[in-house]
Amino acid sequence: MTPDPPREQFGDHYRSIYLAGAGGERPSLPVDWRGLEAAAAEALDERAAGYVFGSAGTGGTERANREALDAWRIVPRMLRDVAVRDLRTVPFGREWPAPLALAPVGAQMIVHPDGELASAAGAERVGVPVTVGTVSGHTIEAVAEAIGDSPRMFQLYWPNDPELCESFVSRAEAAGYEAIMVTVDNAFPGWKPRDLQNAYLPAIEGIGLANFFSDPVFRDGLEQPPEDDPGPAIGKFIGAFGNPSLTWDDLEWLRSRTSVPILLKGILHPDDAREARERGVEGVVVSNHGGRQVDGAIAAFEALPDVSAAVGDDLTVLFDSGIRSGADAFKALALGADAVLLGRPYLWGMALEGSDGVEKVLRWTLAELDLTLGLSGFTSPAALDPTVLEPV
Repeated sequence: MTPDPPREQFGDHYRSIYLAGAGGERPSLPVDWRGLEAAAAEALDERAAGYVFGSAGTGGTERANREALDAWRIVPRMLRDVAVRDLRTVPFGREWPAPLALAPVGAQMIVHPDGELASAAGAERVGVPVTVGTVSGHTIEAVAEAIGDSPRMFQLYWPNDPELCESFVSRAEAAGYEAIMVTVDNAFPGWKPRDLQNAYLPAIEGIGLANFFSDPVFRDGLEQPPEDDPGPAIGKFIGAFGNPSLTWDDLEWLRSRTSVPILLKGILHPDDAREARERGVEGVVVSNHGGRQVDGAIAAFEALPDVSAAVGDDLTVLFDSGIRSGADAFKALALGADAVLLGRPYLWGMALEGSDGVEKVLRWTLAELDLTLGLSGFTSPAALDPTVLEPV
């Protein structure tokens, strides 16, 4: 049976920009990601900018992420029929329109008052999947409504209270989240000089704690509801957040509490990828937290080929850390990722134009990915493999 044609050629978005230009209208945001980054940095206040742009230690891991991506070049092939491209992919049995999703980012309300509702609304208009974080300014349920029918995943910071953890997972599943993405590289914060210099952690001020403050398990035992007396609730959050005692053996407990796929975010070593497969999870996210946790760590892109080879087709492999463009996404797909997660760039768009800014960044990224795919001689991400790249 011949599959239905793709609903949209994302690369055609450039036409609308040029047509608008013929009428005197230019993009309201910088299209170049470096310009977008600079504009967002100028728009944000010092503390928010430090939190969004800051990295661990000297920033060496963040720089390594970019250097690793820039160290590979695409080798285009010519005279192939690329008139119709199909970016669709099917992780976990759910069709995505393209191999791109929003990465989980906490405390988005420091970037824009609408926070996660803005990122969800922007992604929903494009159809791009959303990963909603535990540390969110809006509840699991409220963000699910904003996402509409688009695919969604819930990122879990595994608290040290099993009942609270189970409640989060149950709420996410009930709200239609299609996978639980467990972040495993953030048992406690990395050493982030910019945040430390500003003495700023949003959660300590109650920012991003909607999922905690709304949870019946969390609220149980508080003398006053968080909305009436936030101080003790923030203290309870500090005591519950993070779980440095977590081990591989705990995954069996999580599996017994949910029927949706489980992914582990923060995998960089192939042995950990193989262990994840043995423990029965459905996927891994190759990530170093965008360079925010361990200074001097391996670049996520450097780790991707070995992790992908270690699990083969047995697990879904997602990738983040350093993705800035459609061409970056192309490279990650070629080296074994099934899809990529976009992080900081959509926050830059949000900082400048809220949900509209998120939508624009996503449309531009997908357009570049689609055009790069076709101009390189391919019609589907599934056709990519390492032979389409050459090291510098």
